[in-house]
Amino acid sequence: MNAPSFKIYITNSSHEGYAKVITDEMAESAKARGTGIAKRSPEYVTQKIKEGKAVIALSDKGEWAGFCYIEAWGHGKYVANSGLIVAPQFRKYGLAKKIKREVFILSRKKYPDSKIFGLTTGPAVMKINSRLGYVPVSYSDLTDDEQFWNGCQSCVNYEILQSKKRENCICTAMLFDPNAKADDMEDLALRQNFKGRVRLFDRWVRLKKSIFLKMKKSTLKLF
Repeated sequence: MNAPSFKIYITNSSHEGYAKVITDEMAESAKARGTGIAKRSPEYVTQKIKEGKAVIALSDKGEWAGFCYIEAWGHGKYVANSGLIVAPQFRKYGLAKKIKREVFILSRKKYPDSKIFGLTTGPAVMKINSRLGYVPVSYSDLTDDEQFWNGCQSCVNYEILQSKKRENCICTAMLFDPNAKADDMEDLALRQNFKGRVRLFDRWVRLKKSIFLKMKKSTLKLF
């Protein structure tokens, strides 16, 4: 059976009809992973689609295949590529990597001086980000925009984030700084070591998750 082909578009009003199925799949995917992302309504995603602040992938048969959108924080100082999702039947075709690349390019065009960041628990996404120039950073290097952090309230691990005073959680923070010189980036070695070592980072993420979840259970037993 031949692999399906895809076309990736910058969104416009003609794609509004996909908003509900996209947000439904975001919720189902987060539930399956046992983690969470900032919950978005179909109306919110529709607005991003209309503004052209998203990319959408369609199959050769016109089916929705994948999606990702842009959010600006701290008056545009920071940008996040959020809500990356691929329809279940189109996973394992390398589509996520193509979508991430396109939304990254779109972000650089719309916000050329902004730092682009992300939070993820997925080693595969970490690898994609690394190839785009992101490096792992501490949470303090991300935006301090309260609206962004309030979006974490829908995550099942929000209690962990709060207990760590927003300095750490199960997710790994990654950042692309367009104005930083590679030679001056303290995390450059970590970025280069990451390439090709997805299994190592996968084990690290699993260990981190295990430790934090044990801490969460211990805290609950005290009440």
